[in-house]
Amino acid sequence: MLRALAVDDERPSLEELLYLLNADPRVGSVEGAGDATEALRRINRALESGPHGPEAIDVVFLDIQMPGLDGLDLARLLTGFARPPLVVFVTAHEDFAVQAFDLKAVDYVLKPVRKERLAEAVRRAVELRGAAPRIPVHEPDPDHIPVELGGVTRFVAVDDITHVEAHGDYARLHTDRGNHLVRIPLSTLEERWRARGFVRIHRRHLVALRHIGELRLDAGTVSVLVGGEELQVSRRHARELRDLLMRRP
Repeated sequence: MLRALAVDDERPSLEELLYLLNADPRVGSVEGAGDATEALRRINRALESGPHGPEAIDVVFLDIQMPGLDGLDLARLLTGFARPPLVVFVTAHEDFAVQAFDLKAVDYVLKPVRKERLAEAVRRAVELRGAAPRIPVHEPDPDHIPVELGGVTRFVAVDDITHVEAHGDYARLHTDRGNHLVRIPLSTLEERWRARGFVRIHRRHLVALRHIGELRLDAGTVSVLVGGEELQVSRRHARELRDLLMRRP
């Protein structure tokens, strides 16, 4: 039985979609959200609950053109989650189909929604959900971190990361070859990589000691040169950083 979330900013369309989904015997429960921001909050609760928790969501039926955060934006955000729900786009516009399938959408249903067409999308979601548990789950690789790039998961070596920048609940990983945004708070990476030589120098920055090229002192301010970029060191972290650099082999 699928647990579904329907997202549409137009109330009549949302109510019709909820009605059709509730009438499908393969859908165990369905909730509605009036915009992508509300949907994202609900999906976050689902992810915190876990795949078998009471708040879990298996599939999101998602409109595309909405004010603020649109459906494609929300789908891109979901690709950064470890276990995101499936996505079915439900829209009046044909023009976004290629982008939708690039984002690994299960289906692309055009409005006005026909009962038979929506039933086919539900069938595909049920089929994929049933196949998901057979995918082997591996323990995280401590030497690499997965990042999403254009719908493809790549693995960045932790040793290649020069520094990390905080972006709310996200973190931007910097390497000599570019940067990547991951959905992990900076505090989590600080704890996870402390033993690998990463140290907090500022509320916004975590740096790898081995990639610090210079420590600069100028009129009472402290900064470091990391990967060709100068980063400020806050006063509360300056002494600890100097001590660590003095002890560095």
